[in-house]
Amino acid sequence: MDEGRSDLATLVDLREVDETQVAVVGGKAAHLGVLSRIDGVRVPAGFCVTTTAFRRVMAQTPSVDELLDQLSRLGPDDREAIGALSAEIRRSIEETPIPGDLVAAITGALAGFGEEAAYAVRSSATAEDSPTASFAGQQDTYLNVVGPEEILRHVSRCWASLFTERAVVYRLRNGVDHRAVQMAVVVQQMVFPDAAGILFTADPVSGDRRVATVDASFGLGEALVSGLVNPDVFTVRDGEVVTRAVAAKQRAVVAVSGGGTREVAIDPQRQGQPALTEAQVVRLVRLGRRIEAHVGRPQDIEWCLVDDDFLIVQSRPITTLFPVPPAGDQENHVYLSVGHQQMMTDAMRPLGLSMWQLTAMAPMLEAGGRLFVDAIRLLASPGRAGFLEMVGKSDPLMGDALQTLLDRPGFVPTTPVDVGGPARLPTGGASIETDPAIVTELVERNEASLAALRRDIATVTGTALFDFLLEAFEEHKRILAEPLNMQAIMAGMEATWWLNDRLYEWLGEKNAADTLTLSAPGNITSEMGLALLDVADQIRPHPEVVAFLRGVEDDGFLDELPKLPGGATARDAIEAYLDRYGMRCVGEIDITRPRWSERPSTLVPVILDNVRLFEPGAARRRFAQGQQQAREKAQEVLTRLRALPDGEQKAAETERMIDRVRTFAGYREYPKYGIVSRYFVYKQALLDEAERLVRAGVLTEREDVFYLTFQEFHEVVRSHQLDDDLIRQRTDAFRSYQALTPPRVMTSDGEVLTGAYRRDDVPAGALIGVPVSAGTVEGRARVILDMAQADLEAGDILVTAHTDPSWTPLFVGIAGLVTEVGGLMTHGAVIAREYGLPAVVSVLDATRLIHDGQRIRVHGSDGYVEILP
Repeated sequence: MDEGRSDLATLVDLREVDETQVAVVGGKAAHLGVLSRIDGVRVPAGFCVTTTAFRRVMAQTPSVDELLDQLSRLGPDDREAIGALSAEIRRSIEETPIPGDLVAAITGALAGFGEEAAYAVRSSATAEDSPTASFAGQQDTYLNVVGPEEILRHVSRCWASLFTERAVVYRLRNGVDHRAVQMAVVVQQMVFPDAAGILFTADPVSGDRRVATVDASFGLGEALVSGLVNPDVFTVRDGEVVTRAVAAKQRAVVAVSGGGTREVAIDPQRQGQPALTEAQVVRLVRLGRRIEAHVGRPQDIEWCLVDDDFLIVQSRPITTLFPVPPAGDQENHVYLSVGHQQMMTDAMRPLGLSMWQLTAMAPMLEAGGRLFVDAIRLLASPGRAGFLEMVGKSDPLMGDALQTLLDRPGFVPTTPVDVGGPARLPTGGASIETDPAIVTELVERNEASLAALRRDIATVTGTALFDFLLEAFEEHKRILAEPLNMQAIMAGMEATWWLNDRLYEWLGEKNAADTLTLSAPGNITSEMGLALLDVADQIRPHPEVVAFLRGVEDDGFLDELPKLPGGATARDAIEAYLDRYGMRCVGEIDITRPRWSERPSTLVPVILDNVRLFEPGAARRRFAQGQQQAREKAQEVLTRLRALPDGEQKAAETERMIDRVRTFAGYREYPKYGIVSRYFVYKQALLDEAERLVRAGVLTEREDVFYLTFQEFHEVVRSHQLDDDLIRQRTDAFRSYQALTPPRVMTSDGEVLTGAYRRDDVPAGALIGVPVSAGTVEGRARVILDMAQADLEAGDILVTAHTDPSWTPLFVGIAGLVTEVGGLMTHGAVIAREYGLPAVVSVLDATRLIHDGQRIRVHGSDGYVEILP
């Protein structure tokens, strides 16, 4: 197109652009340019009015600057103000005359195709159709536009559509600066198809990359996109149509002579006919696979059928798919989410991911900002039954998903395979005596190792620090893998399972261990929650301190406290708490998360709740009450057992197990405390190193290193060189990962398996989960996704996605617990039992299905939640 090449600053032929020019031509045009150069892919010809033209028009509209300032100050839910401001911006842009030289360039380009030909005029924003955010449907497309005057008018309308209300809200919700996005416009020859639709080269629901789906309808694709018709839906796997559903397509959108489109009724004889033959569907999917292979990721493709030939009018990444961990071979793999086991399914930054990988006991793979372990070897081993049992106890949904895969012929090898990773489950090996001195010894060993780490790391800097840390990680893993450590953990877990199984069998008691483990000694996490009640006791007598804390907005408040009557006492109490527990935080397995010691204001709302909701001495009373309940329960079950046949033997066995569970149950929480304590030492040393890089001008901010892996950080310290673009790319990727929901189980084909509860013993409409702490409680649901935003009253039931030990201070003030993630032995379950809170975990979509403020009833013994009228 010679006319386009004469003014490359404002116009460019689609065949001349690619993905490197997104800033100039926008996402849609860049993708169309790539598509047009793939062998066998037909794209309607056309040109792009570049972002240079958009900037020129915006510069001629100075009133827009002030309006954009006002827009940036709004929240995404302030719809009335957004609607008014965005409408004013659009009106200003549409009323701004297009510069004469640009008018001449566009009309000259049109002359090359035919001035009176029909065109599609399509928005192409610089932020749309990226691998991390599609921005689909946020800007406008106009079909069958005829004549230079109308095309110029619709170019202006496309520019203005950058500020539709939906586009503005989308950017606000995704943290995208309005000024950072610019608009190019695609002008393409219009296609008048017999059928049109959408091809997904991966199943958009299950995520399976081997499955493609095709939606098809008669006429233009607008009928399908706008929801005017239900399309035919075809599913294709391995080159064959495996399912098809032909819809009754009563209406279509067609082009009108002279310009524009309209709806028409489809002949009744044709309504039930498929829009595509199966041969055409297979051919289309083959074309889609070619596009997918060229761009390197699954695609959402808009297509048109003209005279039995397919034209591609758009292709964008399917941004909702969770990425698949790299396998490096063509074998089947089964990936289990580490986050679901660690009660932290949020995305992690690269430094957090790599640190966990370096200190973990099993090989872990990264995808979508999360970690996974490959279970295929365990599933293929002779010990798979034990593995499934353990997974099922921990997370029944994960266990059910794995069983689904095992039931598929041929998916899991029937003989062991060598795919790397652990060949067997970690166990404690031989049993140990029920001796409290074992726990004491383990704690003392860990404390001594931690003290040595703090002492030895203090003088190490530069590249030597990274060598030191690699050795420290080996010590870290040695402590965790020590047989005695694993034996103590397993002893408490196995005693819990034994008591629950036997007492249900012998006495019909459900989850008897829940009461028998109340106030078990040595639980570092439950002690942490009670210790914050003691902090509240130190603050409660000082009203000026309480009033001051209510206004705390930053983390410098500890320095201000001593200026108040009683403030020195309050500060000492908080600092003593931080000395013991300040390494903890929400999402603590991610080293990049701010610790309580780094952000002590996080604890202030919880302290104030404790001041308001509790009387002095509450911690001691609660612990003593739990001990008394556990003693009474033990006496009750032993008495009942003695009345049974062989009762003395059953009672004696049970008494030994009660002693065992109370000896070891509390230790279950200590290894995590040890891990997080060591993590804080690592983090402080690494941040000191980052600070030196800031002073040397290598880094802009010390937190930039959070977007580097441990190995990359080491290299930056060695070379004193860093690619700023890498930090930006990693930041963008992390933001996109935050929007993804990680699967419990995923195959190497990308298929996500959620699992299901196979139960028919719950009331209709109840939400099913895992019973982890006995009892039934009714109360107000408080749906809280951020601990810092908690606003609880006595008797409230906490409903959240997941809890880790950092949530424990909230547990002392609630009446029950419901989470979306968790199992019998995860931290939230252990602490709920310690505090005697009825709890149900692993309730799918609990935070969506239960609304904040609703009354609910939690059945902690039976594992379900009722939403009350």
